[in-house]
Amino acid sequence: MGQTTEKLRRLLRHLWLDADDARRALGKAALDRLEARVRASEAGHSGQICLCVEASLPPSYLWRHLARGESLASVIRDRAITLFGKQRVWDTEDNNGVLVYLLLAEHRIEVVADRALARCLEPAAWQDLVTQLATPCRDARFEDALGGAVERLDPLLRAEFPRHGGADRTGEDGLSDRPVLR
Repeated sequence: MGQTTEKLRRLLRHLWLDADDARRALGKAALDRLEARVRASEAGHSGQICLCVEASLPPSYLWRHLARGESLASVIRDRAITLFGKQRVWDTEDNNGVLVYLLLAEHRIEVVADRALARCLEPAAWQDLVTQLATPCRDARFEDALGGAVERLDPLLRAEFPRHGGADRTGEDGLSDRPVLR
């Protein structure tokens, strides 16, 4: 009965939450601060950071976990990869975009890096990054988790993909610095 109860709770949590919950979880002031952090970071490198906050998994993803028994971690990672494509993070000139995906319903975070950026760290180091961000996320300190991601990614991007010539970034990539709420 415990497993059935947990599945029911998970289902209801995902059905209940929507994009308005994502807005409430962060608020306008936090979104403004996160946008400023991304903009400040990107001023020093050619990489692109996309913060994406999703309230709950779409039913097809939730079904994969609840009915088919696919691990929740695998489903969340797959959703992050899908949004990496949908948000066009892969469409950066130097293949150095990164998506930081936060799933509110599960208080979980994922990081998906494009090819050139992904090669800069070993897979275990990327997993360590996610592990470091997990604590504030689990504690519902979502701004801290997302801000911490920008803070940890910034030195890596500056070292591997420094910005040359101080060019104006306006309209350069088409990616918004503001967190995407879904």
